[in-house]
Amino acid sequence: MCSRLIAALAIAAFAFATPAAAQAPEQTLLRAIYQELVEIDTSDASGDSTRAATAMAARLRSAGLAAADIAVITPQDGPKKGNLVARLRGTGAKKPLLLLAHIDTVNAKREDWQRDPFKLIEENGYFYARGAADNKAMAAALVTIMIQLKQQNVRLERDLILALTTDEEIIPSKFSGIEYLIKNHRTLIDAELALNEGGGGLLDKTGKPLYHGIQAGEKVFQTYRLEVTNPGGHSARPSKDNAIYHLAAGLARLADYDFPAKLLPVTRAYFERAAAFESGEVAADMKAVLREPPDTAALGRLSSRPMFNALLRTTCVATMLDAGHATNALPQRARAVVNCRVLPGEAVDAVQKTLASVLANDKISITPDGEAVLSPPPPLTAAIMQPVNALSAAMWPGVPVIPTLSAGATDGRFLANIGIPTYGITGQFRDGDGGGVHGLNERIRVKSFYEGHQFLGRLVRALAGAE
Repeated sequence: MCSRLIAALAIAAFAFATPAAAQAPEQTLLRAIYQELVEIDTSDASGDSTRAATAMAARLRSAGLAAADIAVITPQDGPKKGNLVARLRGTGAKKPLLLLAHIDTVNAKREDWQRDPFKLIEENGYFYARGAADNKAMAAALVTIMIQLKQQNVRLERDLILALTTDEEIIPSKFSGIEYLIKNHRTLIDAELALNEGGGGLLDKTGKPLYHGIQAGEKVFQTYRLEVTNPGGHSARPSKDNAIYHLAAGLARLADYDFPAKLLPVTRAYFERAAAFESGEVAADMKAVLREPPDTAALGRLSSRPMFNALLRTTCVATMLDAGHATNALPQRARAVVNCRVLPGEAVDAVQKTLASVLANDKISITPDGEAVLSPPPPLTAAIMQPVNALSAAMWPGVPVIPTLSAGATDGRFLANIGIPTYGITGQFRDGDGGGVHGLNERIRVKSFYEGHQFLGRLVRALAGAE
């Protein structure tokens, strides 16, 4: 490890030891930015990402970043689909570091929530709101870090580029912020590497950290639209040749099918290290699947848990249904949507062929919904792992850092395809139930929110060669 990085980590360790009172101004700024972001509705149904991007641009300009280095970029036909790109200049000794976070959120219905989803509520040690965790906690941290580095006149070896994007939560979307920036403003976001959402830590039921994850890859997102058509007719004269029955039978076969299990380097590393903080049969099964060949009984037991099953294999699941046109008519059409999450390295075309084989009915047409975006996993080099390990050990002694594969999809997959290795790491620890992300009453622990900002600030300094 170079002397400059060691110095940066030493500063980070000292900062972590500083009394909480000395951190108060930093937390005040962070919380204000976080609240402002959360309370701007950026959902697709009723929100405005341009408003949020503009608000963050104003924050950065007020902190002294040059107006010429701050841009709110909005597609001509999507006035509410704005993105923010801002640059904090370094010496240029190294290529830039891209700090990426999406500011759009999943929709939220007020009548279903216990609290207003677009008001930041602090209650019983948690922040509640839509986007509280996904992904405005990280977005607020990154904006705050940019402001702090500017105000402290920190000398950096590389430029820092902040990109706050929209429509990450909509797949596919004609207004995908990261896709728009890559296609139309590539030079603004070109970087040696990027930090993104994903990874993060896992807490046990008592709030104790179990492990700190660094996302080193994600599964490939591909949706298929299934359809059966039929002349239909009067429901008083039914036929076995029924569009709904054809589709339903095929979906039932899909429900019973499991793609073959396969361990990638990142998932093998995960099970090797995760076994240490599991116990009993689960820990034994994690070790047993590492054998060559894997223990089939252990594979079966782990596969019964959705979280582990998603790491072990490609998955395809029915997510939407639509059929029929009248209560007294035979259906002329039956449709379904099947969403697949394909293991990196597996051919998407082969998955579609397997899907057709499992459905086993030529009457069911299968049409890909958009083109799959392949996402090669980034290399876990010493340049990224040394500071992550050192900072994590300073903040959470004894808590292991574990590589993880995301079963979800992030903006990082687009960057991977243009040669920017992207690592999902937030420093935020979440509860085992997922904290209501994409669901009701989304939350993040207050302590985890502030610690995530501290960790990211120190990691950014280390990676940027702060002096």
